[in-house]
Amino acid sequence: MTDLRLTEIWIYPIKSLGGIPLTSARVMGKGLQYDRRFMLVGPDGVCLTQREHPIMALFKLSLDGDQILIRHKNDVLALPAVPTVFAEPEQVRIWDDTVAAQGVGAEYDQWFSSRMGMNAHLVYFPEGNARPVDPQYKVNDEHVGLADAYPFLVIGQSSLNDLNSRLDTPLPMNRFRPNLVIAGADAYAEDTWRDFRIGDTRFVGVKPCARCVLTTVDQDTAVKGKEPLKTLAKYRSRNNKIYFGQNAVALDLQYITVGDPVTIQTTNS
Repeated sequence: MTDLRLTEIWIYPIKSLGGIPLTSARVMGKGLQYDRRFMLVGPDGVCLTQREHPIMALFKLSLDGDQILIRHKNDVLALPAVPTVFAEPEQVRIWDDTVAAQGVGAEYDQWFSSRMGMNAHLVYFPEGNARPVDPQYKVNDEHVGLADAYPFLVIGQSSLNDLNSRLDTPLPMNRFRPNLVIAGADAYAEDTWRDFRIGDTRFVGVKPCARCVLTTVDQDTAVKGKEPLKTLAKYRSRNNKIYFGQNAVALDLQYITVGDPVTIQTTNS
């Protein structure tokens, strides 16, 4: 096997808003530190995402010390990466899961609501709160933050390269919102990875990632199109789902860095 390397690390502190590239990240039980620990919900307590609200792509995020800076056009909002003041715990829903979260503050709700043109309530999911992964795919009773279902999403750069070779207009990796991008493997090799290491950190690939219409949203313009799902459906579809990337859990809680070697230890047939 050729030399495999971790080439990109991404976090998405507020679910379905812009991602932040990192050169190094702390691996935690629910995912990378700061990854999808916040979420916007509607008045019904249900998560808001780009699936129904593509304009969420226009909120761009960055880290500044212990704060998350959220930019929307010419406006900037600073948010503590780990809030210390909360409202009373409340029940919110993310897909089939109902979890306990905590409101961050009315000023944040007002800021997002005015820019989204709808009622939006910002909640935080503390590290100790429970949200177990699907028991069918757990390794050691793992939990996840506010990602769709699993703590980590791994995509091989060669997989995107292969997809782009089939498209009229190549797409950037940000359409797929990975946490970890790995170069050097064959296209779609990550489908088969079971036990693998990034540096000295052990991961387990648990389930290929089924993709949704969010991948069709241009992250710079918030315009929704037909690709890449139209093309992926021709060769990456089974059981009425379209797959791209591999979901994973971590066995070690330490740091990973861009450039770390990646070692594949066991694979699924």
